[in-house]
Amino acid sequence: MTITPSLPVRTAASRRTGPVIALLLISAFVVVLNETAMGVSIPRIMSEFSVSAASAQWLTTAFMLTMAVVIPTTGVLLRRLPLRRNFLTAMGVFTLGTLVAATAPTFDVLLVARVVQALGTAIMLPLLFTTVMLLVAPERRGRTMGLVTIVTAAAPALGPTFSGLLVSTSGWRSVFVAVLPIAAIALIAGAIWLRTVTPTAPARFDLGSLVLSAVGFSGLIYGLASIGERAGGEGGMPVWIPLMVGTLALAGLVWRQFALRDTDRVLLDPRVFSSLPFTLSTAAIVVVSIALFGSVILLPLFIQGVLGEPAYVAGLMLLPGGILSGVLAPSGAAGTALFITLFSVAVSSATSDDRLAALAGGVATAFGFGAAISVVGVVLTVFLRTPARPAR
Repeated sequence: MTITPSLPVRTAASRRTGPVIALLLISAFVVVLNETAMGVSIPRIMSEFSVSAASAQWLTTAFMLTMAVVIPTTGVLLRRLPLRRNFLTAMGVFTLGTLVAATAPTFDVLLVARVVQALGTAIMLPLLFTTVMLLVAPERRGRTMGLVTIVTAAAPALGPTFSGLLVSTSGWRSVFVAVLPIAAIALIAGAIWLRTVTPTAPARFDLGSLVLSAVGFSGLIYGLASIGERAGGEGGMPVWIPLMVGTLALAGLVWRQFALRDTDRVLLDPRVFSSLPFTLSTAAIVVVSIALFGSVILLPLFIQGVLGEPAYVAGLMLLPGGILSGVLAPSGAAGTALFITLFSVAVSSATSDDRLAALAGGVATAFGFGAAISVVGVVLTVFLRTPARPAR
């Protein structure tokens, strides 16, 4: 997530705030939903293209890797370019990637299409957060951030359910076919209706920072992904090499950002970590994201591969967690969440002879509950308690 410097808001655009935020919310929900929709589809894709599980997992890993490389650069993009151009770029790239994925003749083409989708997603999420902070009045940000949290928490949790139902009835390509018209309509609506309602400011890309960021984040993610491949018996580069390269590159990135902190070329301003609420909230977001995305990616594979359940069952077992994330994220209704969690576990136990299946359903629901009550809190803390301009 990229924090952009505080900029003056154009009061003339206040009447357009609601529709602008609504369009961004719908678009972001679609792109994030697609982020975790591949997990349930992987067994079918492996069968059609005759690829191993380790290779198929790169449909998810490459998506995450691309986002990790691109997101740090979005702070400069959002400062330099107006809202409309950023939105059209994000949705245009995502729609193109979705179209290619839906018609991919080979696994390699599908993998490239997922990378293209990730490019659009990486721009859309920071664009949503930044636009909310620029356009929404301070007294309404809490409520609006609750809606934003539906995107960041519920959409990833609902992805496997959405994918599971479609894969079971129409095949894995239907996941992209179903998303394509929604993305295209959002793109057309933005092109016709959206206008520049956020200000811009001078900002320049620093080539050294871009290279260090790309090498650092991609090295770490590739190294961590390779751990699973090596554990599964796959050969390849020793894990420690990309991990070491990534760590050294990120150390160099931190040093360079401190050197550029007073210029308009800074990519990620390290001074925001002088705010304790920001630092603690960022750490919490990392932990919650690992748990949430790990569960919605791995649990469908476990339910299908180990328990032998079909794709639609895997999707339905993750549905309670997605519903919890969407319903409870804006309110943080802990009592209701606990009741639904326990009820879901009881239903799973009653309808399945396999206790592992009941446990998987309960774990998925618990993750949805945790995401609902935690993500909104840490996101609000980051945006509402972090100084707009870090101390020099």
